[in-house]
Amino acid sequence: MKRAKDHFISRFTVQMKTKKAIPSKIRYESFLIGVLYLVGTLSLYEDVLRRGRPYVYPTILMLQLLIIKTWMRIPSNNLLHYFLSLDTTQNKKILGVCGLCNLPDRRTFDRRFKILPLKEMIGTMGGVFISERLVDNTTGSVDSSLIKAKGPVWHKSDMKNNCIPISGIDVDARWGFSKSKGWVWGYKLHMSCSTGRLIVPLSADFSTANIADNQTYKFLVHPLAGLLQNIIADPAYDDGKLYRYSKENNLRLVCPIKKYDSTSPERLELVEFYESVEGQEIYSDRKISIEPLFEIVKSTFGIRVSPVRRFGNVKSFVLVCVLVYQLMMYYNCVTGMENPRTVKRMLCN
Repeated sequence: MKRAKDHFISRFTVQMKTKKAIPSKIRYESFLIGVLYLVGTLSLYEDVLRRGRPYVYPTILMLQLLIIKTWMRIPSNNLLHYFLSLDTTQNKKILGVCGLCNLPDRRTFDRRFKILPLKEMIGTMGGVFISERLVDNTTGSVDSSLIKAKGPVWHKSDMKNNCIPISGIDVDARWGFSKSKGWVWGYKLHMSCSTGRLIVPLSADFSTANIADNQTYKFLVHPLAGLLQNIIADPAYDDGKLYRYSKENNLRLVCPIKKYDSTSPERLELVEFYESVEGQEIYSDRKISIEPLFEIVKSTFGIRVSPVRRFGNVKSFVLVCVLVYQLMMYYNCVTGMENPRTVKRMLCN
């Protein structure tokens, strides 16, 4: 335990030495402090009055603390609490940017991190990229990617008998299949992104690996209604309900679609557009946008295999990685970075 604590203290000290000249409108001591300050200036979420006891710590503050945990790759809330309790100059600067006088209890971390509205914040941040014209506002892309669960797999025969043959199995995970990876025991990250020069996540959702892609489509595109014109997707989204939902929200869903003898006139129009020169040109952006983005996000935060177990923990960890990636790219855009997608150096990877 002591060795782990010393590792994160050493890592933090090295990170605080990284400095970058940025506009004076954003205070900075390091990339981390710059991003934390940026979070405090954005209107990602507003706490509303609710029944019962009001929150002592605002949602945005808890988000900043979760960003610190993710950025520093601190593996547990216990270690995060210990790390932030250290009386160092760097910690004072971090807590000062967050506006935190008293450190929350560790159990507060456990409770609040699980219920942070990360999906809504990611959607809001995606809207910021579009409204500020930092990304192309015509076409977005949607897809999903499997994430292996931590520990051994739970075979279907044992699941059927409700038998856990070995310790360490993440019992919340499920089996999912992809053409590139085959059968995977784990979870699934669903995401939409921009296309064109700057590719950035616009919305995200999370599920177990057995959930079909078309079941999360509506949540992914809802924040994009009125902001984009086209949504491109793979054949898994070829669903009449999704075409109608897209049309109702002034979006055009473009995905591979086949014509049959009994194809309705409405579907024939979709086939004709997909096979047209314009349709093929729009769809060609998919392979150079959403597919590489998944690999970049996974590589940046090391989430090809989940570092934690149980659905709530994995969901919180993966979605905050997507949000942090958005924030780092936005930070680079605001500070005039030539290539905003250069984010690994910010994490000292």
